[in-house]
Amino acid sequence: MSNIIIPIITGIVCLAVGVIIGFLYRKSVAEKEIGSAETEATRIINEAIKAGETKKRESILEAKDEIHKQRVEADRELKERRNETQQLERRLIQREEALDKKSDMLDRKNDDLNRQLDASQKEKEELERIKLEQVEKLEQIASMTRDEARDMLVQSIENEATHDAAVKLREINQRLKDESEQTAREIISTAIQRCAADQVSEATVSVVPLPNDEMKGRIIGREGRNIRTLETLTGVDLIIDDTPEAITLSSFDPVRREIARLALEKLIVDGRIHPARIEEMVDKARREVEQIIKSEGERATFETGIHGIHPELVKILGRLRYRTSYGQNVLQHSIEVAHIAGMMASELGLDPVPARRAGLLHDIGKAIDHEVEGSHVQIGVDLAKKYKESQPIIHAIEAHHGDVEAKTIVACLVQAADAISAARPGARRENLENYIKRLEKLESIANETPGVSGSFAIQAGREIRIIVNPEKVSDDKMVLLAREIAKKIENELDYPGQIKVNMVRETRAIDYAK
Repeated sequence: MSNIIIPIITGIVCLAVGVIIGFLYRKSVAEKEIGSAETEATRIINEAIKAGETKKRESILEAKDEIHKQRVEADRELKERRNETQQLERRLIQREEALDKKSDMLDRKNDDLNRQLDASQKEKEELERIKLEQVEKLEQIASMTRDEARDMLVQSIENEATHDAAVKLREINQRLKDESEQTAREIISTAIQRCAADQVSEATVSVVPLPNDEMKGRIIGREGRNIRTLETLTGVDLIIDDTPEAITLSSFDPVRREIARLALEKLIVDGRIHPARIEEMVDKARREVEQIIKSEGERATFETGIHGIHPELVKILGRLRYRTSYGQNVLQHSIEVAHIAGMMASELGLDPVPARRAGLLHDIGKAIDHEVEGSHVQIGVDLAKKYKESQPIIHAIEAHHGDVEAKTIVACLVQAADAISAARPGARRENLENYIKRLEKLESIANETPGVSGSFAIQAGREIRIIVNPEKVSDDKMVLLAREIAKKIENELDYPGQIKVNMVRETRAIDYAK
């Protein structure tokens, strides 16, 4: 037992000794490492201190160099500015010297001017004295005071200026008249060139062709009952004569004549001709003509570009298709007037729509003038008012024949366009002999009046220009004389529209400069 314990104790003792020895060794090693680390740290610190001192000295040196450079630069700039200042001072001194010299020169000139002014004042006073003496001498010679001479001179100048102004005004008026006439001719010629209208000859009869002469007997009927029925229903005279294979329809109303023509043509094609069939065909033809009238009115509004016209007024407008005036179809005439008036308005820079509208409706009264009392102008005005046309359109209708004075440009354009359309060669027919006799009678009425030296019928007989003797007829008497001639014309002549009596009294003074 003891043999076992002793080795164990010995082992433990040895182990403890080994542990102590190891601990002591590790401690000594650690102390050495700590000592070397402190030495290294001290070295590093010393080196850092030395490096910092070196950097500090370098920075101080660099700062001193920079300060030196800035000081040198500042000294240089200060020197330059000092030089510039000195140059400016020298310039200012030079300018002051120049100004002083100029001031001295101006003072000398001022003194010279004062002396000259004094001398001129003296001369002026002397001249004024001489002038007064001359005026007094002139007054004595002319036996006229100064004020009287001045008034005479002013009056002479005024008269001369008035004369020159009158001459200039006459030249201006003449030039304006020539230019306006040329412009008007250009506008009218342009409008006419741009508008072309077909011509329809006036007719009061229509001829209906027949397939054979046997058809005449069937149209007459037993004891003439068929022809009597047709004439009674249509109000048209049927002329059945020896003309082969033709029947003539005669009526002053073109609408009734057209209804009778269509009805007769339908009866001929149908072949069944008796009173009941005639009545049926007449009603059918009447509806067809009414439809044609409506279509023609719509065509006229479409062709002229006019919209918003009352439907009843469109129908009345369409009736003009069957109305003629001196051989000219009134509907075509109205369309042509609308186009011409619109073109002239465009040439003048105005809105062409009102001009075209007034031109299209200006003769609307002719559609029913055989049914209503009054002139076609008044009838047209009443129709326009009834169907709510605007006041400018109504005025243009009322003034297109000069019954009232035209107060708007649209009315003047419609007047001109109506005259252009009616006066174109071939547009209308009139008995030349009657026309010439009417103009001769118009001039003879004027020439027979005492105090009249000559007269001229112009504007197609719508104006009579009368030249009176200024020694026998005064300005006041001219008014009475014009009224007297107008009354004679009203009593002795038949004419459409109105005739303008234009009386001229002219006094001329002629002299020659030699």
